[in-house]
Amino acid sequence: MNSRPQSSAHRGYLPHDLLWGFTPEHLPQDAPAWTVDALLGEPPVVVRRAQGAADLIAVGLRGRSRDQRFASWMPLSAVQHCVQPEHLVSVPPTGVQVQPEWPLFNALAQLTGPLNHMGLPWGITGSLGFELASGIAVTHPASDLDLLVRTAQPMSRAQARGLLALLDQAPGTVDVQLQCPMGAVALREWAGSSLKVMLKTQHQALLVDDPWAPEPVAT
Repeated sequence: MNSRPQSSAHRGYLPHDLLWGFTPEHLPQDAPAWTVDALLGEPPVVVRRAQGAADLIAVGLRGRSRDQRFASWMPLSAVQHCVQPEHLVSVPPTGVQVQPEWPLFNALAQLTGPLNHMGLPWGITGSLGFELASGIAVTHPASDLDLLVRTAQPMSRAQARGLLALLDQAPGTVDVQLQCPMGAVALREWAGSSLKVMLKTQHQALLVDDPWAPEPVAT
């Protein structure tokens, strides 16, 4: 029986979602050799930000080392199931060897309560998200803790600074992306003093002064 958490697959898939069903047959001819080996254990691939044909999903594959990353496209029809970052907050770490002395595990334990109290959907991305969802060990003692906070409504810069201050009390490095309706912005950047911040959209990266109401781009 598959013990991975399930999510509904009838909706559009979002950046950082993990998808199962990508096989070597879906690789392009110019894919590096390591990608075939990386897919032998039927790991998930992660949805990335890119726009393609309606029946294709932009995904990224990860190999054994940090330099092994490959951008590809997955047929929508090949998706078997999907796990979102927020589903990993409460998932038992089946097959994952929790290392309480490692900063990222320590930080997650310290931040889970305050983040839940915040009242916004949040989840785990990056290497720890991949490991929790797949059971494949990819984290190490120096791994960052990558988190996603879904902010359908604007978060003020003062609120962002308060959240950042909370994260900076945790051990190790904690990186948070704020998922806005039109894209994502780094919490640390939104909490900073720059008038404009980088908003990563499905099509391109934009410098905006308000990630929740980006100015239209001339075409």
